[in-house]
Amino acid sequence: MTGPKNLESRTKHIKQTWAKHCHNMLYMSSVETDFPTVRLNVSEGRENLYWKTIRALQYIHQHHQDEANWFLKADDDTFVVIENLQYILSKLDPEKPLYLGRRFKPFISQGYMSGGAGYVLSKEALRRFVKGFQTGLCTHFSTIEDMALGKCMETMKVEPVDTRDMKGRQTFHAFPLDHYIIRQLPRPRPWHVIYDYYVPNEGPNCCSDFVVSFHYIYAVQQYVLEYFTYHLRPYGYIYRFRPDEIVETNNKTNKGGEKISGMEKDQKEG
Repeated sequence: MTGPKNLESRTKHIKQTWAKHCHNMLYMSSVETDFPTVRLNVSEGRENLYWKTIRALQYIHQHHQDEANWFLKADDDTFVVIENLQYILSKLDPEKPLYLGRRFKPFISQGYMSGGAGYVLSKEALRRFVKGFQTGLCTHFSTIEDMALGKCMETMKVEPVDTRDMKGRQTFHAFPLDHYIIRQLPRPRPWHVIYDYYVPNEGPNCCSDFVVSFHYIYAVQQYVLEYFTYHLRPYGYIYRFRPDEIVETNNKTNKGGEKISGMEKDQKEG
């Protein structure tokens, strides 16, 4: 998702970095350009973001549904590691109604996926989303795009997928890495931690070795993450994480509200 004013400042940097790893990439906007962008019949602005998403998914369903099994929606300030996403998807069936991302818990019974972190619909989920608007079961009832789409997913019986890794670490992230990886002293939880569907980890155990996304990544930082992801390698390092090993994960849901310390987990284990 992008817009005319962001093509030079944001979108061209995505095109030069992680977009190269996609099988097919569409840049959705309110105007058609030779970038190229797809013109959707919507106006720009945050208040129209859900309409933009609706029109984008309808367009993909009409013109591209047979070209892929999975459909990723990402903003023009999101960084995505496509290979890690493909690894997660390789274990799932695109003909089942599935929906993946950073799962938030408020407002919707089954939760919903953060828009900024990016979310993925299976081919069957895409069909059901479009059908929901064709039949009137889904409506544009809110300008809060990710929550409203999550409500449609729930209505159309699309199942949210737990995208944490085998150690219970998150793969999709609604903020840059520094919001998660620094150990914190006990404090009132920020909203994005309260919203987490699962009990959050702060500090070095926050994030999977196979991270899929970070949000609020602009221009230069796209290239920095591209370098760290695909080029930086410490000589002699033996890779420590084997994702196919079965380990116990923390399946507790997040109660929210209370104070949290990034050192609590270490203290309990110590």
